[in-house]
Amino acid sequence: MVIRQFYIQPGIFMIMDIELREKIAGEITLSDSPAETIRKWREEFKISQHELSNFLHQSPSVISDYETGRRKFPSIASVRKIVDALITIDERRGGYIIKKYKSGVPSEALIDIKDYDRDVPLERAIKAINGTNVSHVSIDRDIRGYTIVDGVKAILAFSYYEYSRLYGWSSERAIFFTDVKFGRSPMIAIRVHPLKPAAVVYIQPDNVDELAIKLADIENIPLLVTDMSPETVAHVMGQLR
Repeated sequence: MVIRQFYIQPGIFMIMDIELREKIAGEITLSDSPAETIRKWREEFKISQHELSNFLHQSPSVISDYETGRRKFPSIASVRKIVDALITIDERRGGYIIKKYKSGVPSEALIDIKDYDRDVPLERAIKAINGTNVSHVSIDRDIRGYTIVDGVKAILAFSYYEYSRLYGWSSERAIFFTDVKFGRSPMIAIRVHPLKPAAVVYIQPDNVDELAIKLADIENIPLLVTDMSPETVAHVMGQLR
């Protein structure tokens, strides 16, 4: 495949980076509407036309012309530069979008995921996110990573296999849920799955009812809440060592 030839550079890119680059480049070049596909991926990476054009040392009008179809379809070399720019800009921001696609979890539901290279006391994580333990379970345990997901999308979109991928390399992790109304659905999902996290955290929940707390107690999983935004939680948790 021509696209793969552009990305086989041993020692520079990891295989998953190669696959993601190929996925994006292939989708653009094979699309019936490459202009719309370029825009779709730029917006997926949350990169403005101005930021992308600065990185590529081009006028913002060039990116705009590509995305509106006013400029003829870019060469494969140009597509490669655009894809490399998207990946590199995201890497400099912490690689949050890249991690979504590497995890194998549906990207529309996954907000952030990370594994630590050592044990991190759960108590330290709770302090970092200004969290509160609403369960009756001890927080005297360690975590080896965290996962942040959109609660509603995760429950609706995840298959049994994809749910398992929430745990990354270890189930000893904190799983954060956003968009929580009452807190029942996430705890029910965790209750029926054989893999159990070290802790469950609701981000800015509307409410946490007694059933959610009871399920947490039964499973011996601390149930925590935080008022921080998902973006702030991702930043704070990403800095823990």
